[in-house]
Amino acid sequence: MTLASVCLVQLARREEARRQIQRQLDLIDRQIMQRMTAMIPRLKPKGTRYRRGKAPDPTALLEQYRSRLAAIAAERQPEIDALSRKFARQDAAVEAYCLRQGFVRDHGGAPKQSSPGPVDRRGPGLTSRRQIEGGHR
Repeated sequence: MTLASVCLVQLARREEARRQIQRQLDLIDRQIMQRMTAMIPRLKPKGTRYRRGKAPDPTALLEQYRSRLAAIAAERQPEIDALSRKFARQDAAVEAYCLRQGFVRDHGGAPKQSSPGPVDRRGPGLTSRRQIEGGHR
């Protein structure tokens, strides 16, 4: 394996770990939304008729929904915070690794050559800035 292909493999592993954390955060979000969706019928007030000449309060359902959502989110908040911190660390690690290796990531997350220059003739892969400048590690 060439140096560039080893770097790409390591970068792919780091990015996959980052994507896994994002999937876990998305899963928690979906679980919270599922619980709230299941809870909506129980939030509806029993008597929606006029009582003693007063109309039912239209904001009561929304207030109940918000308070229950806050309670459910608070239950999962430590887990969300831990995963968010881990995601931020992994994101920073991927960026730092790309900078160290001389790769520039496009918006799709795929690395590409940082600057035009000679191609590494030892094998397929990207040419890092260090290889272009002649400083092999």
